[in-house]
Amino acid sequence: MPDWHELLKEFGEEAKKGRQDALDVVRHRYLSKLVAYTKRNTISYYSGFLSKPGVQLLGINDEDMNGFMMAVHGLDKTKGLDLFLHTPGGSIATTESLVNYLQLMFNKDIRVIVPQVAMSAGTMIACSSREIIMGKQSSLGPIDPQIRDLAAQGVLNEFKKALAEIKEDPDSVQVWRWIIQQYHPTFLGQCKQAIEWTKKFVGDQLREVMFEGDEDASQKSQTIVEALSDADVHKSHERHIPIAKCKEFGLKVRALEDDKELQDLVLTVHHCYNHVLMNTGATKIIENHKGAAFVKSQQMMMQLPPQLLQQLSPQPPRIPN
Repeated sequence: MPDWHELLKEFGEEAKKGRQDALDVVRHRYLSKLVAYTKRNTISYYSGFLSKPGVQLLGINDEDMNGFMMAVHGLDKTKGLDLFLHTPGGSIATTESLVNYLQLMFNKDIRVIVPQVAMSAGTMIACSSREIIMGKQSSLGPIDPQIRDLAAQGVLNEFKKALAEIKEDPDSVQVWRWIIQQYHPTFLGQCKQAIEWTKKFVGDQLREVMFEGDEDASQKSQTIVEALSDADVHKSHERHIPIAKCKEFGLKVRALEDDKELQDLVLTVHHCYNHVLMNTGATKIIENHKGAAFVKSQQMMMQLPPQLLQQLSPQPPRIPN
């Protein structure tokens, strides 16, 4: 299968034929090959958070449901679903809604493929599958919730520390008051509820889906939830958790390298999506293997060679609805 640079040549060859949708043609070619190999439906969820940082709505949000509804429509649900995930995370509420929808549509027969990164709420989606497929380069992330860009567990830990220090030294209240007064009413309660919500959702999914029928499902689920949500261990919400650590936590993870043909197909498709995100105005893509897609876009980026960009459409990729 072609690597990153060989794909550039394929795009160029299609552009020379007068195809302004060269990026789409090549990507759909390899999506078709992937599905021919797996015999399963494929939906790709790609965010441009790495190539277009700072753009709004790159995380998982309610608008994504429209994209998934479009992508699911017309698929043979009995064939199950392979879900490509490349996301920084996002809304807990949306994640719960999307997972419930996809599980109902595919009777819980879902595998999540993480070619590179699925963080936070992306990890929650991965934990809601039967199996996660990762490569040596792939990472999941901690599931400790963030409230107003603050780590919920960190806020609670800081508040406990403040109470302890004030109890030991009442004069320290003059220091802590400037920090604690930044918290709006009910903020601590929101942090506590977000943590409980996240842990319960992921625990339920692990127990009822990934470890369904396992007599030790409850214990395994609890162990994994605590490992993924331990902010004191991970230190940062941005911590990348590689495949070896995911297996150590107890998740059902299959190494992409165990199947050479699948590895080549998955990485080629992954490179195709990254070329689109880097070289067009697309900021988020939700697409099935038949080409039905929901695409968010912004102004064109300039990464491909100028001569090739001149041959390609100056607009975001035309992907059939």
